[in-house]
Amino acid sequence: MSAEELSGNSPEVKPEKEKEQEEPMMEGLLLPRDTLLSAGIHIGTRMKTRDMEQFIYRVRPDGLFVLDVKKTDERIRIAAKFLARIEPAKVAVAAAKLYAHEPVKKFCELTGATPIVGRFIPGLLSNPLYTNRIDPEVIVVSDPRADAQAVKEASKMGIPVVALCSTDNEFAGVDFVIPTNNKGRRALAVIFWLLARQVLRERGELAADKDPAATIEDFEAKLSKEEEEES
Repeated sequence: MSAEELSGNSPEVKPEKEKEQEEPMMEGLLLPRDTLLSAGIHIGTRMKTRDMEQFIYRVRPDGLFVLDVKKTDERIRIAAKFLARIEPAKVAVAAAKLYAHEPVKKFCELTGATPIVGRFIPGLLSNPLYTNRIDPEVIVVSDPRADAQAVKEASKMGIPVVALCSTDNEFAGVDFVIPTNNKGRRALAVIFWLLARQVLRERGELAADKDPAATIEDFEAKLSKEEEEES
């Protein structure tokens, strides 16, 4: 699957037209709806971009935009199918935000992907003279704003970018979006756990009715008080 096929503009992955939002979301999700909602994966910000409008379910009385959990579920399935086709080590996952460090590490442990945790070193993708340069076939970013350098270099090198996007993100340099709360500790743990599980299932390394040995709690960031204050 090319970057064009992975993008939301392709017929294969083009978001379905908005359905009538008055009816409750149906089950059949990768995790029970209540589990997803309790993790806050649907909670956006008080800002929305035109890019993200297609994924917004409603706006709450307090001004927070709410994401459509069904679309998040659909996008995780599509991204997992794509990632499962690629040699594990050729999948890079970037996480500049503290809350994303542990989820990304665990995702990479389970799937064999290459973690880029913390500060993204300029030239990591684009400088052929850099000793530690990597050459992935796809990069996943936990937040295209926080991971802007990774997105910029991947775009320059023609590497497809899969991005976790909240209501305030834009799609510049991004090929495929997973709409989700990309700021919450529990939300990030759930999303990366789900994506890891789905990748393993798509590869045939995990039965369709089985979960990985690592739990969502294992994926959740465990920060000190000082780190909490810095995040």
